Amino acid sequence: QVQLVESGGGLVQAGGSLRLSCAASGNTFSISAMGWYRQTPGDQREAVATANNDGTTYYANSVKGRFTVSRDNAKNIVNLQMNSLKPEDTAVYYCNAYSGVYSSHSWGQGTQVTVSS
Repeated sequence: QVQLVESGGGLVQAGGSLRLSCAASGNTFSISAMGWYRQTPGDQREAVATANNDGTTYYANSVKGRFTVSRDNAKNIVNLQMNSLKPEDTAVYYCNAYSGVYSSHSWGQGTQVTVSS
């Protein structure tokens, strides 16, 4: 079992920046990837940015060039730097950790990001 605690988020004007952080605890040895997903009411949760243990990353097309995901493997932390924010980035953002050992996902509690126009 992996527990995830998120911090960051909030309200920002369009064009502004925010930084999300997520710290993992528990069976962190089993983590093979960490990242961020987001969800708006009535929509499915979508992957925003993820980072594997080998350093490879994934970004949704909608955030490429604006968001940067980074990991501190020693501290089991994943960050999401969000720049040039747009109103359409408004969502609840969830930290995610994938365990290749247990073939399971763990989720944070979610943090609200609101971008005003």
